Amino acid sequence: MSVLETAAAASVAESFARDGFVCPITVMSPAEAAGYRRQLEASEAEYGADKTFRKMLRRYPNLVLPFIDEITRRPEITDVVAEILGPDLLVLDAPFFIKEANTKSFVSWHQDLHYWGLESEEEVTAWVALSPATAESGCMRFVAGSQNRRVDHRDTYAEDNLLTRGQELAVEVDEREATDAALEPGQMSIHHGRVFHASHPNRTDDRRIGLAIRYIPARARQTEGGNMAAMLVRGEDRYGNFHACRPPTGLMTEADIAHWTEIAGARNKVMLGGKTG
Repeated sequence: MSVLETAAAASVAESFARDGFVCPITVMSPAEAAGYRRQLEASEAEYGADKTFRKMLRRYPNLVLPFIDEITRRPEITDVVAEILGPDLLVLDAPFFIKEANTKSFVSWHQDLHYWGLESEEEVTAWVALSPATAESGCMRFVAGSQNRRVDHRDTYAEDNLLTRGQELAVEVDEREATDAALEPGQMSIHHGRVFHASHPNRTDDRRIGLAIRYIPARARQTEGGNMAAMLVRGEDRYGNFHACRPPTGLMTEADIAHWTEIAGARNKVMLGGKTG
């Protein structure tokens, strides 16, 4: 079971309901995190020249990279999420958010669920650090309690914004109200899809590597017209509200790439109106 390292006496579920996020939570050893990072960087070295592979890192990498599928199923992660969503869990996506060393890349203030095409707001993102995520390297920042607000967004298409369309809240956020979610390799934060969150550029000499696993309960439903897929990673799916993803058969196999193309295309149509960025 995961070790919750906050000093608060409240349970994970209680803290999550109150603040919209919980951190840090240790889910693997630093050595295990380093091993996953090596696998990622070996894959980048082999396939990184391919534009499609780079897109895969930002959309459903768990369909083509077996070690990502493995991370999403780790009980140290899913047991924590199950405290909030229940025992039957699907992964809607698991994108990487990577900031290279000493770069201007940032993430603007936004709410995830504004775009995801889900009927309910039952969702938990587990943001798993495979490198240090500090204030200096551009760790996640959250505004506690903001998950209770519904705010319009606008598209900026800002060049250095890691979000597909540079989407951002249509209100100003007081940075003094934000909390830095600093993490060591092998730790995670969890956050609600409506909590205000953002991150600053990486001013360090190391990459900042995070995997954002989007968990939903198997009972979740899509909004009208939805045609998305999800991967069952814990328990059972008695509802069938999403097309079922299949685990990867190997590393970047032809069959898995074809599967990824189908699944990612359907998600783009729902989440971003067909815009792939």
